[in-house]
Order: sequence, then structure tokens, then C-alpha cells
Amino acid sequence: MIINAPEVPNDANLTNRGDPVSDQIYDVVIIGGGPAGFTAGIYTAREKLETILLEKSMTGGIPNNTDFIENYPGFPEGISGPGLMSKFRQQAERFGIAIREYEETLKIQPTDNYHMVTTEKNTYRTKAVIIATGGIPRTLDVPGEKEYTGRGISYCATCDGPFFKDANILVIGGGDSAVQEALFLTKFAKKVTIIHRRDQLRAAPILQQRAQTNPKINFSWDSIVTQILGTNLVEGVEIKNVKTGKISQLKADGVFIFIGWIPNSEFVKDLVKLDNQGYIITDTYMNTSVKGLFAIGDIRAKKYRQIAEAVGDATIGALAVSEYLSEI
Repeated sequence: MIINAPEVPNDANLTNRGDPVSDQIYDVVIIGGGPAGFTAGIYTAREKLETILLEKSMTGGIPNNTDFIENYPGFPEGISGPGLMSKFRQQAERFGIAIREYEETLKIQPTDNYHMVTTEKNTYRTKAVIIATGGIPRTLDVPGEKEYTGRGISYCATCDGPFFKDANILVIGGGDSAVQEALFLTKFAKKVTIIHRRDQLRAAPILQQRAQTNPKINFSWDSIVTQILGTNLVEGVEIKNVKTGKISQLKADGVFIFIGWIPNSEFVKDLVKLDNQGYIITDTYMNTSVKGLFAIGDIRAKKYRQIAEAVGDATIGALAVSEYLSEI
């Protein structure tokens, strides 16, 4: 429940550009509108905790870029990523959660009585913060990548795949995401070649089987991309065999890159403890190193990153927040 707010401390650093400070104190501010953020919101709002969710772009997170999800319980025939996230949002809204899209969080400042969450537009006061900001695609950092991003290079098959009908496409990576997106791209492409730095995929066995038996998919093993080639648009890549050192070129109309993620933790890097990759370190109950700040989902330091696991994190974190608030 919203309570009357105490006087705002006279601190010019609480906001970045004189942004308005909310005259409310929320029970919970959730930062991030993906599976973890919405699940946490469902739990906290259902427990009548005044909850606001902040998302820097449109809600839905990474699943919005996933054509088909078949390993999330409750959908035996599978469901599209946007379709699943629409249901998450509808359920959260049913319990009265407030949602602010296109409002990026810039910093969090703890005080004795509450935390100040500063965005591009406002500053919110809250008793607890749940960080569910996930990550962004990792880039190759090779010559030509920046120049041709959006001109043949993509990090989202469902976004850009339809533009590559009957094309020759290269997919960089060997994990679940890379193989799933390669399979999706076969709907449009004439040929898809997966380039992987090892001699076998890291994806789940069922995905490996589907890729290896798909007549449109080829493989370039033990190889890394050293340069993106083209003039106005992508025309191919230069690759290096990591075992032999041989340099060669592959022609392509499009290059899709799926080599991992960079955590969206920059705004709290000087506030909470991070691991050496930038993921937030938490305990079993999603507590960070700062009292009243919790982290859930793909922003956490952990081994696996799946929607179902993010939902599990969020459930634990939301219950821990409820317990924390009852204690204070």
C-alpha cells in the first residue's frame, strides 16, 4: 500500500536533471519487463504490495524475439514468444501492477528509510527494489560488424528473418539460441550455415538433431569470424580455422550473431557485488549485497538461463521481498 512520503532529503544527486520525484513511496519497484519481472509483479501485486514495473523499451524482454517456445510448461503445442509474454502481462495487470514502458533506470540510491530509483523521466521512492534487467546480445567485435549492423547483420532472427527470403545466411554460435534461430531461418533462407568455434554444438540434443537432419543447414566447424565483408551490404565473412590457422571466405547475404549476452548491470556496477562477467551476485533468496535490493532472472550470476528458471527466481525473490517488507 502507498504510504505518505517523508520529506525528500535535500540532495541534488538524487536526480540527474531535476526529474520530478514521486510523492509516493511504493512497496516494490521492479526494474525489467521480461518473464522474471512480470512474474515478480504477479506475486507482489497479488499480495497487495503497491508495485510499479519499469521497462526501458517495450515489455516482453528477449522472448519477444523468439518465434516459438516449446519448453515452457502449460503449452503442450508450444507458443510464440510475444504470445507468452502477452499472457504474462495480462496476468500482472489483473492484480493491479503499474507499468511504465520506455523509461530506463539510470541509478538506484539507497537511503535509511527507502531507496531512490531514478529513471530518465522520474525518481521513485520504494521500500524494496527487484532488478530483472536481463542482458543484451554479445557482439563479435570484428572489423565490419558495426558498419553492417542493420545492413545484413542481425541479432534477432524473428525480427529480420523475413527479409532474407531465398538468401544464403550465416549463423554464428553453437548454443541453444543459435541453433533455434538457425532452424527458424530455414523458413526463409535457401541455405543456412552455422559457424562454430568448436567441433560440436553446445545446444540441447533435440535441437542438435533437428539442425543436423535439416537439409538446409550446413556447418563450418572449428571456425571463428575474423571480419565481415561487403560494400554497401553484407557480402560474406572471413573465417579462421582455430586448429589449422587457415583463412578462408564464405559468401552470404546475411549474418546472424548469437554468441551470448552482456548483463544489463551497468547502472548498479558501483552499488552491488558483481561477478567477473558483470552478473549480479545473490544468495539463495535473491538478496544482493545491498539490503532491500533483490536480483532475479538472467541478470543473476548463475549457470543456466531459461524462461522457466527466470520464473522460479522471480517467485523466490517476490516471496523474499514480501517477507523483508513484513519485517521492516
